[in-house]
Amino acid sequence: MKTLDRLWTVDEVAGYLGVPVATLYQWRHLGTGPESHKVGRHVRYLPEDVMAWVRRQP
Repeated sequence: MKTLDRLWTVDEVAGYLGVPVATLYQWRHLGTGPESHKVGRHVRYLPEDVMAWVRRQP
């Protein structure tokens, strides 16, 4: 399985972006961060969505 074939956890995205986990949850609440998905009780991210969001940042 390639890395891009699986969903990233909040901890993985926080590490990739270099921000606290709490910041990701705040961005999710405000609708300003990378697109996220609820999988059961968990929040997950598609790696390509996170990378696309990074490219769109000024």
